[in-house]
Amino acid sequence: METRPDLPGARWRKSSYSGTNGGECVEVADGHPGAVPVRDSKNPAGPVLIVGAEAWQTFVDAVR
Repeated sequence: METRPDLPGARWRKSSYSGTNGGECVEVADGHPGAVPVRDSKNPAGPVLIVGAEAWQTFVDAVR
């Protein structure tokens, strides 16, 4: 199992709901059809979770 997928040139962005206090933030990388790479913004060299695009959309809709 690969815990750190190869994502060369990934452009990570924080959630617009993330504050500037360095709290619990996630970043996602766009441009990966069918998948959404997610990582902890406090640990950018750490593991990346790959979530299916449909599952990610369901999560985002539920959070709203």
